[in-house]
Amino acid sequence: MVNTSSSELIPVACHTAGMFVPVVTRHAPNAMVSTIDHLATQAGVDVLRDGGSAVDAAIAANAVLAVTCPNMCGMGGDLWALVHHTEGPPEALDASGMAGSGADPDAARAEGLTMIPLKGNIRAVTVPGAVDGWLALHARHGRLPLDRVLADAIRHAEEGFPLHPLLARSLPVAAGIANNDFPSSGSTGDVIRRPGSARTLRAISSEGRAGFYGGEFAAGLLEVGPDEFAPSDLEVDQARWVDPISVDAFGHSIWSVPPTSQGYLTLLSAAIADGFEIADDPAGTHLLVESAIQASFDRPTQLFDGADPAALLASDRVAARRAAIDPDRAGDVATPAFDGDTTYLCVIDGDGMGVSLINSNASGFGAHIIAGSSGIFLHDRGLGFSLEAGHPAEYRAGRRPPHTLAPALVTHPDGRLRSVLGTMGGDAQPQIVLQMLASLLLFDQDPGRAVGRGRWRIASDSGFDTWRPDVGRRVELEEHVPAEIAEGLAVRGHRIAEVDAGSAFGHAHAIEITPHGTVAGAADPRALTGGAFGF
Repeated sequence: MVNTSSSELIPVACHTAGMFVPVVTRHAPNAMVSTIDHLATQAGVDVLRDGGSAVDAAIAANAVLAVTCPNMCGMGGDLWALVHHTEGPPEALDASGMAGSGADPDAARAEGLTMIPLKGNIRAVTVPGAVDGWLALHARHGRLPLDRVLADAIRHAEEGFPLHPLLARSLPVAAGIANNDFPSSGSTGDVIRRPGSARTLRAISSEGRAGFYGGEFAAGLLEVGPDEFAPSDLEVDQARWVDPISVDAFGHSIWSVPPTSQGYLTLLSAAIADGFEIADDPAGTHLLVESAIQASFDRPTQLFDGADPAALLASDRVAARRAAIDPDRAGDVATPAFDGDTTYLCVIDGDGMGVSLINSNASGFGAHIIAGSSGIFLHDRGLGFSLEAGHPAEYRAGRRPPHTLAPALVTHPDGRLRSVLGTMGGDAQPQIVLQMLASLLLFDQDPGRAVGRGRWRIASDSGFDTWRPDVGRRVELEEHVPAEIAEGLAVRGHRIAEVDAGSAFGHAHAIEITPHGTVAGAADPRALTGGAFGF
């Protein structure tokens, strides 16, 4: 039994208008795991109880999610992570994959394409990096054998798991995808088995990298993308340890991962907002919205493989963006032209190691292409590539596409870990994390309130086109955002729309180390089946 206590219940709107569920801050004396699926959370906690590290627990939880939530993440996707285990800076892992050796932008343009198609086109698929990410994390920080770390995921895949509401709603979408191992429909609680995932996980646990990038999955990938991928593409390790990026803001150091991640937007918007007095009121909300817009509006020209994070976070850039904000009025910025679905999880273990990890198929069931008999859905993170000739993020062999994935971590000024946090949500990820940072660090609210409070986001049609030229700057609000906030934004010139809560506003989680040395965390009820458990 998991031992937790809860704080104040915070009502939050979920997917159905008028439906409210409580958000609690869970407290535990030693360690905690928070994910979108209580089965994954429990797997992580069990690994910690068996003596595993926070990294072991994060891999175990992510592997379960790969089985139970393939509409959002999986072994056919990419992964980023931050690991904090000392009083120094965290470590950052980039396990995002590169385009195959057959990537040819000229051929794509000759077919009349102006953008990488999200669905049904192998160009949207890069070599999946998630499994390389697991192996890199485990090699550096794992304590338990890999077969123990993956045991719960294998069991759920072989013996079956109860269908959760989000996946049940998505089954009709999956039904039309070749080699899909799901029924065409189902009800919450139906038992689902995924034998292909079980075989793949067993191969990884016994053979390591060769069990995935040289096994059944690899054969399937080459089968569905013979002109896009060569066997040599799969021989290249997609995971790399990189330097994390950070800013000092809100009285703390805030950390994320570098490009090709858009994590710099979280940091830049926090640095911009740090120059204002931010209160939990309409004026403060306006300043946070404007900070997010000023940080992000030129992302299409600035985010690419090889972008310089130091330049993106330079003090003169922060000052210029801050100076462009009118504290009393919405700005009118134009995105410069150039001539989701995802899962986030976090862990803190009894030794104080913190992991902030995100794994994604990009949009629902990825590219709607399955790697042969493995049953594993291939992501469509290649949607971040440009087909504009000469663009720095142009679709080309060996390049990584721009990523929305942006895990975050907070340390005290002396380097001690304070929080691990993040969310899914496509382009809205930095906006949601900014709101959580303000709640935790400026308004001194607990994780339950930070996760449960009503959110805003800059609207987009697909979740990935917010900052493209000619896209409007409407501010969407969840229905439980206080009326005075909505009215205050409208008075300041923002175009406002109220919408039901849902995945567009992220599935966010947070865990903190409290001043007492215990841990406190919350899982997002928008995911319906999440859990933050500890012991």
